Amino acid sequence: MADFDYFVVFAEMRTGSNFLETNLNALDGVTCHGEAFNPHFIGYPNRSEMLGISREARDEDPQALIAAVRDDAGGMGGFRYFHDHDPRVLDTMLDDPRCAKIVLTRNPLDSYVSWKIAQATGQWKLTDVKRRKAAQARFDAEEFAAHVEALQGFQRLLLHRLQSSGQTAFYIAYEDLHDLSVMNGLAQWLGVAARLDQIDQSLKPQNPIPMTEKVSNPQEMTAALAGLDRFNLTRTPNFEPRRGPAVPTYLAAVETPLLYMPVRGGPEEAVIQWLATLDGIDPEALPRKMTQKDLRQWKRRHPGHRSFTVLRHPVARAHHVFCTRILDDGPGSFRQIRDTLRRKFKLPIPKSAPGDGYDAEAHRAAFLGFLDFIKMNLAGQTAIRVDGAWGTQAQTLSGFADFALPDLVLREDEMATLLPEMARRVGHAAPPAPLGDDTAGPVALAEIYDAALEERVADIYQRDYMMFGFGAWRAD
Repeated sequence: MADFDYFVVFAEMRTGSNFLETNLNALDGVTCHGEAFNPHFIGYPNRSEMLGISREARDEDPQALIAAVRDDAGGMGGFRYFHDHDPRVLDTMLDDPRCAKIVLTRNPLDSYVSWKIAQATGQWKLTDVKRRKAAQARFDAEEFAAHVEALQGFQRLLLHRLQSSGQTAFYIAYEDLHDLSVMNGLAQWLGVAARLDQIDQSLKPQNPIPMTEKVSNPQEMTAALAGLDRFNLTRTPNFEPRRGPAVPTYLAAVETPLLYMPVRGGPEEAVIQWLATLDGIDPEALPRKMTQKDLRQWKRRHPGHRSFTVLRHPVARAHHVFCTRILDDGPGSFRQIRDTLRRKFKLPIPKSAPGDGYDAEAHRAAFLGFLDFIKMNLAGQTAIRVDGAWGTQAQTLSGFADFALPDLVLREDEMATLLPEMARRVGHAAPPAPLGDDTAGPVALAEIYDAALEERVADIYQRDYMMFGFGAWRAD
């Protein structure tokens, strides 16, 4: 017998409750009926009834709607409930252990500013990033204080009532809504058999920019919130999916105890060739596609081993990925993504690989279009996967930590000196210097690079510039 008969999502405006509801409804046998007890409508705006109960009947007897949701033969039903919804049903839900309580939370400053922007634009959901309406909110210190007081007061009430009745809730943060394992954990907690294969991508983040850029009076906001570091005012929202350690992509030398942990889009071919040259073998003979068990065995066979990775400047990396994965349509290219970018995002690239008429001006325009796509993609505003080739290098290194961090993190311009030095330290008598990596493409990056291009890339990859100290790209 299931532990619960129905569920309630305790949330507030602009906390991601629409997104959570969409994914709950993607589970077979689960139905979330919207804001069932919103005093201004029933379920959703412009609806007049729900489960055969009219808005007038609900207002007359709210317990009848609770019973209808609980007894619905279509599976497990539920609804979203905000602190200002009909208070007459709150005790019924909180006192009923057969009602599953899901508590969705978000940084109150984020939800407040998002609410103000939605008020200004009239856009409360975003399904197509091209229809996004932009606006800045005006921060009102007194209004925000009242907002925080109302949210925290309701959260304290929920916590106290659950504790005093010996119940618990499933707590989920706004940042966890894109985590497939968390969403499937919620399904398991609810007691339903269905699981999600992927997170629904129909709803897009509407304002994926730093908080100080979302308001028209950031100085007043920071002054009003002086000392409240908990709000992370300068944090850039990170919608990039978490990455695992990707052990099968690691490459080990045969005799020299060195392990290469690649960052996609970096100088992989040059490093692989160097590893092979160390031991006088063909690159195809390098141990690769290892499991974690294989890698542990390699480590045991090579005492004193060292691991390393090589970072590439974000401008050069984005250009390399564009040339090899998108612009080219040969082996190794992302053909389906290429076609989608041409068709949906109007990326100005030829239908097939560039020909003689493709010049530097066309190349720059196409590359800038690709950068626009990357910005939207990393912000979670497209249905296309965030591929590791153009994801942040910081996120890739975070994934390494799930297994083991590299002993050495190099920049591409340090390879010629630091890679041979590392090889000497682990016993290689005469290591060669690595060769350069050919990343020119049909048009060299130096032909299209300028300060505006640097600024565009720096805006997209703020995290990598900050974490790894990258300056402006240099052709040498």
